[in-house]
Amino acid sequence: MVNVTISKKEYQDLLDKKLRYEYLRGLLKEDVFSPPPAKIVKTVTKAFQETGRYNEKFLKSLERGLKRSSHFKS
Repeated sequence: MVNVTISKKEYQDLLDKKLRYEYLRGLLKEDVFSPPPAKIVKTVTKAFQETGRYNEKFLKSLERGLKRSSHFKS
């Protein structure tokens, strides 16, 4: 076996890249392009509202956008 010496910064960069790659690889194993389970606008906006993370302006904008989509039903 051959030893290679690299700086600590290079090691940290390589480790960071490896961890990011593994994270993305894990995400891509899932079916990220499948359609959402709910196709009803009110159901989707209610789920967003229940998280408590989004303000009312965003929720109204989301609802308007979903209503324009041919994928979702009002």
